[in-house]
Amino acid sequence: MSKLTVVTGAAGFIGRNVVAELNRRGNRDLLLVDRLGTDERWKNLVGLEYEDILSPEEFLDRTQGIGEAPLPEIEGIIHLGACSATTERDADYLLRNNYAYTRSLCEWCLANNARFVYASSAATYGDGALGYDDDDFVTPTLQPLNMYGYSKHMFDLWALRHGLFSREKNPIAGLKYFNVYGPYEDHKDDMRSVVNKSFGQIGEKGTVQLFKSHRPEYRDGEQMRDFIYVKDAVNVTLFFYEEKNKGGLFNCGTGNARTWRDLVTAVYAAMGREPKIDYIPMPDHLQGKYQYFTEARPDKLRAAGYAAPFTTLEDGIRDYVVHYLQPRSR
Repeated sequence: MSKLTVVTGAAGFIGRNVVAELNRRGNRDLLLVDRLGTDERWKNLVGLEYEDILSPEEFLDRTQGIGEAPLPEIEGIIHLGACSATTERDADYLLRNNYAYTRSLCEWCLANNARFVYASSAATYGDGALGYDDDDFVTPTLQPLNMYGYSKHMFDLWALRHGLFSREKNPIAGLKYFNVYGPYEDHKDDMRSVVNKSFGQIGEKGTVQLFKSHRPEYRDGEQMRDFIYVKDAVNVTLFFYEEKNKGGLFNCGTGNARTWRDLVTAVYAAMGREPKIDYIPMPDHLQGKYQYFTEARPDKLRAAGYAAPFTTLEDGIRDYVVHYLQPRSR
């Protein structure tokens, strides 16, 4: 058997799509890591081909030589497993799950000459007042708005401080995913994309609800995000996994911000219906932690050699709605 590629968070949104694309490219020598729990997340694994699946705890133990079963030979780790809830308030849990666990896997990869690609987040940029530049000199100045963003930022800072992005041999790569949407996010409950939520609202009530703006420079529905289709996020992820000599912290976004109104209008268009949007007050607990504008600077990504075009918002939503959401709703 060839060396295995490990994908953590494999039953999650981006992880599931990464595994499916690796299968499509002929790679079935995969070790999946995830905690399936009692929800329906296990369904994301149906149809995938892999060697084995372990819980995060068992995989970590195996990397540390704990347990009777030896760890198989590993080519590298694509580390996507994390608590991704921006509203999670248990800071100690986020420190363990998002920072300490990531650091342990990274240190194992460095000690065993294995590739390490991990998920950072655009949440590290905070309210965007300092821009969305992924250059190393900017990273230490960022001010995340929530503990989720800070837990991701902590690892970015640790890796930067120890020169792990710029190592001559076996550098690591981190990806700051912006607003990813697409198939297999159904299990994420309130953290699902607005594309997914809008499709459900239109089917049930015919109307989509969006937050009103509480800043005068943005009209209702004109808050902006960099929306990236999951197929593009997967391609960027696997580009860095395969290009083992390329290290760094990179934005994973299109570089083209669009409004929430654009997004909802595209969902209606994909469903063949006229838009109907209601604007509702933003909850008090979100008003001081809400990003009104995000837009990835893709310069560093392009300079690293990633040349593929990004899917437009309208094309991505049409593909998602027609080939995934509508068939599953019948």
